Amino acid sequence: LLNNGEVPNLFNAEDKAAIGEMCTKLAADAGRHGPAEVFAFFIERCQKNLHIILALSPIGESFRRRVRMFPSLVNCCTIDWFHEWPTEALQSVATYFLKQLDM
Repeated sequence: LLNNGEVPNLFNAEDKAAIGEMCTKLAADAGRHGPAEVFAFFIERCQKNLHIILALSPIGESFRRRVRMFPSLVNCCTIDWFHEWPTEALQSVATYFLKQLDM
């Protein structure tokens, strides 16, 4: 999924037919015609709009093992390292966003 945006054999023939019916007009507007091109259009739209968030602890052997088993975790993802926030920072952000609400 991370590498090419598609899960093999996720859709059966009936599902693909339903997707084709729903996407035919949008695909035609984009200059894509025929069942294979319509399904490719659908996959491209999914890739463009799908965002996945994974939360993994970088501590220990299990993280290193997962990265070795699934290289797309490094090659096809953006990795953000987050550290513990100070209490003052948490309160400042919360105050900033909550002051806009009528509570």
